[in-house]
Amino acid sequence: MAKSIIQRYQHIKRHLRPVSRKQSCNSSIDFGHGNYSRYICRVLKEVVPMKGMSSHTVDILNFLINDIFKRIATEAGQLMYLRKRCTLTPEDIQKAVYQLLPKKLAMFAVTFGNRAVHRFVHS
Repeated sequence: MAKSIIQRYQHIKRHLRPVSRKQSCNSSIDFGHGNYSRYICRVLKEVVPMKGMSSHTVDILNFLINDIFKRIATEAGQLMYLRKRCTLTPEDIQKAVYQLLPKKLAMFAVTFGNRAVHRFVHS
């Protein structure tokens, strides 16, 4: 699994455009995707305080997060369309996560997502 993900994102290192002063130095922003590098580094420092991560590894993880986010959003949108609704509900997102991710990983993702939403709403 990990090897296929690394092979999938090998093009990142080879095809980066030269950065000028007016452009952003992060390639994911140029494509209109979110940039999660700050959060990746924060989580890494919480889990393993003495370790670091190269910028290429952070770029690969950033593309991976954007790819999974795009897949979940697409699947949730299709579920919303099939139910003939105009509003994306949390149930649509949860069903999309259960369809795309393996069983145990999906269960953890939905559980942690519910906790994060609950913490955000009640803080």
